[in-house]
Amino acid sequence: MSAANTRVGRRRAQKRARPGILPVAAALLAVAAVVVWLLVRQDGSVMPGYAGGPVAMLAAFVACRRIGSMIVVARPIRGFWRLFSQSAICVGIGSVGSFVFANNDPGLSPYMAVPTLVGVVMSVLAFFQLPVERRSGLRWTQLILDGATVAVAGALIYWYVVLDMADPSISPVTQTGAAVVGVGALISLVVIGRAAMSPASTVDSVSLRILAVAPLVAVATTVLLIGGGETGRLIISVLGVPVVGAAMALAAYRQQVVLGRPAAAPAAPKARSIYNALPLVAVIATAALVITVSARQLGWHQRVVIIGAVLIAAFVVARQLLGLRANDKLLVGIRRQQAELEHLAMHDPLTGLANRARFGAVLDERLDAHRPAAVLLVDIDDFKMVNDTMGHAIGDQLLYEVALRLRNHSTVNHLPSRLGGDEFAVLLDTDEAGPAEDAAGRILAALAVPFKVGEHQLLANASIGVALAGPGDGGDEVLRNADIAMYAAKAAGKAAWARFEPRMRNEVVNHARLGSELHNAIIRHELFLAYQPVFDIVTGAMSGAEALVRWKHPVRGNVPPGDFIPVAERSGLIVPLGSWVLREACEQLAKWHAEYGSAAIRSINVNVAARQLREAGFVDEVAAVLSDTGLIPANLVLEVTESSVIDGRQVRETLEALHELGVRLALDDFGTGQSSLSLLRAFPVDVLKLDKSFVDGICDGEDRGRLAVAAAVAQLAEYLDLYAVAEGIETAAQLDRLRAMGYRLGQGYYLAKPLPPDEMAALMTQTARTVAAA
Repeated sequence: MSAANTRVGRRRAQKRARPGILPVAAALLAVAAVVVWLLVRQDGSVMPGYAGGPVAMLAAFVACRRIGSMIVVARPIRGFWRLFSQSAICVGIGSVGSFVFANNDPGLSPYMAVPTLVGVVMSVLAFFQLPVERRSGLRWTQLILDGATVAVAGALIYWYVVLDMADPSISPVTQTGAAVVGVGALISLVVIGRAAMSPASTVDSVSLRILAVAPLVAVATTVLLIGGGETGRLIISVLGVPVVGAAMALAAYRQQVVLGRPAAAPAAPKARSIYNALPLVAVIATAALVITVSARQLGWHQRVVIIGAVLIAAFVVARQLLGLRANDKLLVGIRRQQAELEHLAMHDPLTGLANRARFGAVLDERLDAHRPAAVLLVDIDDFKMVNDTMGHAIGDQLLYEVALRLRNHSTVNHLPSRLGGDEFAVLLDTDEAGPAEDAAGRILAALAVPFKVGEHQLLANASIGVALAGPGDGGDEVLRNADIAMYAAKAAGKAAWARFEPRMRNEVVNHARLGSELHNAIIRHELFLAYQPVFDIVTGAMSGAEALVRWKHPVRGNVPPGDFIPVAERSGLIVPLGSWVLREACEQLAKWHAEYGSAAIRSINVNVAARQLREAGFVDEVAAVLSDTGLIPANLVLEVTESSVIDGRQVRETLEALHELGVRLALDDFGTGQSSLSLLRAFPVDVLKLDKSFVDGICDGEDRGRLAVAAAVAQLAEYLDLYAVAEGIETAAQLDRLRAMGYRLGQGYYLAKPLPPDEMAALMTQTARTVAAA
C-alpha cells in the first residue's frame, strides 16, 4: 500500500472520528434565524418565529445521541447523553406544539408545559447515570434537603412574587404550568451543580457549565411568560427553546472534543461555590420574602422580631459560605488525586490507550446488553528483536507510535486498547464478518508503513486475530477466540489477519492435550532417536548422521514429528526435549566410537531450536555434554534455521560462543529464507544444507529455477570453503545431478531412511567395509 493511499486512509479515519460540528452549526443557525426574524418582522403571524425551536432541538438530539452510541466512552457517559437526547426530543415535541398553535399569549399552555416538564425530568434522571462518590446517610440527607430548600424557595417566590405580577385574566392553568416548569428548572440547576462538583463525575465540567444555560433560560422564560410584557414574552417565547437546543448541542460537541483528545489524567473537578451557595441563596431569597410580607401585614414590634431573625439567618449563611470556601480548597487536592488514580486504573501509562481492565469492562458491558461486538487482537511481529537489538527505550517509542496509529485509524465507535507488552486490541461495534475484516485490513495497511522512531526507520508488521461475539459469549471467551485466531495468523506467515473459526479451538485444545502428553512422554521415556545417515555421495562413505526424535505414544502409536515439535516449541517443552536429544545423541555417538572405532561415523548432527539458543546456559550445557561423553567439539554439528539465527542479539552471541568452542554449525533449509546471503557474513556457518524443495524438481527440465538455486548454493559453498549437504534425495537421477553440480555430501530416503541405533550401527560398519574394500 502506498504512502499516499495510507494518508488518504488516515484522513478518512480522522474524519470519521472528528466531533460532529454540523448539529452545533444547525442549532446556532436556528438561533440566528430567530434573531433576524425578530429584527425584521412586521405585524403578522408569529409562526415563523417558532420554527427555530424544533430545528435546534433536533440538532441537540443528534449531537447528544452521537455520544450515546460511542463505545469508546464509559457506560455512564453514554447513558447520560442518551437521556439528554431523549430530553431534547421531549422539549422538541413541546416546541412543535408551540409552532403549530403559534401565539403570544401569557403563560405556558399544557401542550408545551407537559412535554417540557417531562424533558426536565429526563435531564435530571440523566445525572443519576453518573457515578457518585460514596456517601453516608447523613450526606444523602443533606443533598435531599438542599434540593428541597431550592424547590420550596422557588415555589414560594413563583407563588408570591411572579404569579402576583400576572394579569388576572391569564388562565390559572397556563400560569401554574409555567411555574411548575420554572421550579423544575431550578431543581435541574441544583443537580447540574452537584454533578459539576462531584469528584466522581465523568462528564466534562465545561460541558456541564454549558448545560446549566438550559435551566437558566427556562427560569427566565417562565418568569417572562407569566409577568412579562408582550414584547418580552414574544422574544423569550421564540428564542428560549433555540438557545436551549444550541446549549445542549454545544455541550455535546465539547464532550466529543474532550473524548477525542489523547487520553490524559483528567483534571480534578473544581469546587464551585456558586453551586454550593444555591441553597443558601434560596434561604436569603425566602428571608427577603418574609421581610416583605411582614412589612405589609405585621405591626412594628412584630417586624423588629422578624428582621432580627432574618439577620441572624443572614449571619449564619455568611459563616457557612466562608466555611464552604475553606473546605473547597482542602478538597481540591484530594479530588485531583482521586481523578488521577481512576485514570491510571483504566488507561495504559505508556500509550494513553485504554488498558486491559477498561477494554474488558466495555466488552462485558456490550455483551451483557446483547449489543454487537467484535474484537481485533493485534500482536506486533518480532517485537522482541527490536528490544534486543535497539533497547527498550526504542521499543517503548515504537509501541507509542503504534498506539498513535491505531488511534488515528479507529472510528469513534471503536475502542483501541493496549492489553500489555506488544499486544493491542480494538473493540468494534459490529458482529458481521465483513466490517471486522475490513477494519483488520485497514490496520494492517496502516502498520505496514515504516515508523520514524528517533533516527531509525522501523517496520512493525502485525498479526491480527478477528473474533466475532456470538450469542451467549462472554468477554473472556471472545478475547480467547481472538487470541487463537491471532496465533493462526502468525502460523500462516505473520503480517496477516485470520478470523476465528470453531475448528481453531479444537486444534488448540488438541495441541494443549498433546503438550500435556508430551510432557509426560519425556518423563516416561516414550521418546527415542532415529539416525539418518549423511553420505559422501562421491566415495559412498558415511560421514555422519542426523539425530531425529521420534515418539511412540502408548495409545496413539507413532506420533509424527510435524505434530508434536510445533507443540513443543509453542509450549516451551522444546527446551527439555532438546536437552534430552542433545545428550542422547552424543552418548550414542560415544558408544559407537567405543565399540566400532574407526568404522564409526565421526560426527552427529543435532537440531537446535531458537528457544534453546535464547537460554543463557545453553553453551555451558553443550560443553558439559561433550565433557561427560568424552567427545570433542568437532564431533558435534548443531543445525539451526535461518529464522533462529535472526532471532536477536542473544541468539547471535550464543552461536558465536559455540563456534569459538569448536562446535560446527549448519544452516538448515538454506535457500528458503529472505536473507540467506547476508547471514553468511554475520553467522559463523560451517555447513550449508540445501532445502529439499530445491532437490525435488532438480531433474525436471521445466523447473529451471530450482536447478539454478541448487547450482548456486554448491558454487557458493565452494567459494566460501564450506560443506554443502543436499537434503531429501529420493531418486538416482537426483543423486547423479547433484554429484555433477559439485555436491559432496547428501542425505535422503534414496540413500537411507532414519534408522534405530542398532540398524544404524550395522549400516555404518557395512559401509565402512565396502569403502575400505573399494
